[in-house]
Amino acid sequence: MNKPAMPRLLWWLFAYACLVLGLIGIVVPGLPTTVFILLAAWAATRGSPRLQAWLEHHPRFGPAIRNWREHGTVPRSAKRLATLMMVLSWALTTVVTRDWLIAVVVLMLLTGVGLWLWHRPEPS
Repeated sequence: MNKPAMPRLLWWLFAYACLVLGLIGIVVPGLPTTVFILLAAWAATRGSPRLQAWLEHHPRFGPAIRNWREHGTVPRSAKRLATLMMVLSWALTTVVTRDWLIAVVVLMLLTGVGLWLWHRPEPS
């Protein structure tokens, strides 16, 4: 039985929106890349088999997506890069806002994300 067209269209839109946000995140500090690419891959399984195949076979994104799907692992290089970007994002937020409360809240959130990330297993 075919899935209803509307939910599939919504998954398709969500997948491509996440892909666009992930690509923007490559160049914009503070906007995550990996999370949005993983969300795009997840949504594509429900709305765009073509995008799903493209992401899974992409030389840059494919290995991370497959590692995450199959084992829930994150490579150490990705952890290091994510940590560096979080530190830079926090520093930029602190300098731009000059508000200690915002800086502390952002620091706590990024620290939580960083702790979660570094507790994920790494591929063997």
